[in-house]
Amino acid sequence: MEDRARALFSFGIIADVQYADIDDGMNYRGTRRRFYRNSVALLRDAVRHWEETRVSCVIQLGDAIDGYNKSRDASERALDTVMTEFEKSSADVHHVWGNHEFYNFSRDSLMASALNSAGRAGAGSDRAGSDLIADDIYAYEFSPAPKFRFVLLDAYDVSVIGRDASSEKHQQAMTLLQKHNSNADLNQPPAHEKRFVKFNGGFSAEQLQWLDAVLTLADQRQERVTVFSHLPVHPDATDSICLAWNYEELLAVLRAHKSVVIFISGHDHDGGFCTDPTGVHHVTLEGVIETHPDTSAFGTVYVYEDQMLLKGSGRTADRVLKYPREITVSE
Repeated sequence: MEDRARALFSFGIIADVQYADIDDGMNYRGTRRRFYRNSVALLRDAVRHWEETRVSCVIQLGDAIDGYNKSRDASERALDTVMTEFEKSSADVHHVWGNHEFYNFSRDSLMASALNSAGRAGAGSDRAGSDLIADDIYAYEFSPAPKFRFVLLDAYDVSVIGRDASSEKHQQAMTLLQKHNSNADLNQPPAHEKRFVKFNGGFSAEQLQWLDAVLTLADQRQERVTVFSHLPVHPDATDSICLAWNYEELLAVLRAHKSVVIFISGHDHDGGFCTDPTGVHHVTLEGVIETHPDTSAFGTVYVYEDQMLLKGSGRTADRVLKYPREITVSE
């Protein structure tokens, strides 16, 4: 690993904390233990590490608290517990929304909550990055350092859990689900195209057009772009059951722009990694919730002119993430 002192800046990443003040349990397949109560202790260790290494910002990749909180009327209390740990960070924390956010809160409630971090994006940015695409789409972009841009996506823009039942996008999502999934329980995956389950979602045409416009401007400015989403979008970087519904459309947008270098997601607690033929790296971060108390699962990314270095902790592996050769920051 390269000398980290020479990095232009660094940032922290963590996924699927899924905290709840309940005893350990199993995942929905009954194959992996979930450490609900201890997950906040692992988050605390991660924040402490980022404070020691003085990261520029932190990206929380979604599912900060678990859906079990809702039935126990503990959603607000659990969120307060998690946010107390994030507030110990002197760096700005940017929050992506996952399916468990929508199990606990309505979209309107999330927009008004501490999990809406869009307002933190404008500080130090070379253009206004704090504005959402629309009042009801939680996606924004900002520049953490000159010649670099971060984009946070709303993977539940089109979904049945992230939209009110009377909304057009909810109806669109239900039609899509029922077209591909004939099971009575829509969280039970179909035999083929397993991603078409209720706990996933997709990106609207409006969001894809916005992303294309952001990346077009980044191309012109010769910026390096890192994209964040709760849902993975590359089939080689995750179990197929965890993919965004219209991942092909999202991939097509990414592949059309030379500015994109890395896509980072959560949702698949086992993690994953691949490099697209275009040179874009897809990192799926391991979930804290299924991480044994004796270890950890988070990353610190050190950013250089020619590459990023992911320094993993515990279950998260170290990775050297070279930029595509045809792009250089100094061009």
